[in-house]
Amino acid sequence: MSPVLAGADRAAALASLSGWVERDGGTALSRDFVFRDFAEAFAFMTRVAFAAERLDHHPNWSNSWNRVEITLTTHESGGLTERDLSLAHEIDRVAK
Repeated sequence: MSPVLAGADRAAALASLSGWVERDGGTALSRDFVFRDFAEAFAFMTRVAFAAERLDHHPNWSNSWNRVEITLTTHESGGLTERDLSLAHEIDRVAK
């Protein structure tokens, strides 16, 4: 089980991300992505799915036409961990 990030470690980790916001009392990260159309949104989700499989850490997400909403948390740890940050950085890389 990954340790939950707290204090200065968590603040520094969150500062390294752009566009992500804390949710659920700081136990999760969330970001919305908007694309030109459904095909672009779905292609993005496919790329993220492969990254999530490689990292063995899977997002909570939803898709509505050109929007993809992603929330990250490490359920078994009860909050944000390095696993969430690694996936967030990978998602940001895929989104470019």
